[in-house]
Amino acid sequence: MFLTYPVSVRERLYSLLIGPLLVAAAIYLVVSLFQTEVAESGVATWHVLVEASFATLARITVAYILAVVVGIPLAILATHNRLLEKILLPVFDVLESVPILAFFPVVVVMFVRWDFMEGAAVSILFLSMLWNIVFTLVGGLKIIPQDIVNAARIFGLSGFAYVRRVLIPAVFPQLVIGSVLAVAQGWNLIIIAEALHTYIPHGNPSQDLFGIGSILVSAAANAHNTVFAEALVIMVLMIAVLNLFVWQRLITYSQRFRFD
Repeated sequence: MFLTYPVSVRERLYSLLIGPLLVAAAIYLVVSLFQTEVAESGVATWHVLVEASFATLARITVAYILAVVVGIPLAILATHNRLLEKILLPVFDVLESVPILAFFPVVVVMFVRWDFMEGAAVSILFLSMLWNIVFTLVGGLKIIPQDIVNAARIFGLSGFAYVRRVLIPAVFPQLVIGSVLAVAQGWNLIIIAEALHTYIPHGNPSQDLFGIGSILVSAAANAHNTVFAEALVIMVLMIAVLNLFVWQRLITYSQRFRFD
């Protein structure tokens, strides 16, 4: 699997500026069709929305790092030999197929007892990202040329040195692609991960985490359409900037590690 990003100046201009602005304009147009007379004084300002966006980004980043730290060893273990592959890959496939939200009420109740609601949000984001990382890495590990493996053995590489010098560079392109998919999945679930009160017995909105996802839920529930549109626009712009200035650069850089 290979993703391409804009390379020409015109394509970059469209992706960075015109594309997100068109999305923002469309959001405002749709929301304006459903304006209400509900007073919106005292609700979130742009400053609060930006702070909420970075709080959300921090949760996604922590969950992503955990997914990578756990996913790399799981992928290596699952492809270590044929026996482990036959045992672990079907198990991973079943776990991936179980809807993430099936775990969420249990996760929330557990962290409510510990009074650590940030842990509940990060955990569900982590679970949503993990299998994208694992399965893309498994695919990358299985296409490493045997010549590379044999050369590593000749030079006496084994254990952690083999993982660091051979396996991780070899699967770096797949790791980047898996990361793009994983983080996208995290953004898809951020509303659920932050609006925790719906999963807490007798919960109330005050138990939600501060973030762009919970603001979207609150604004929609209270008919604060302008706030909803502004929050959605900020989310779209943040995702666009991350795609262009983080993932595009990593995808371009990772191509030097591909086996042609």
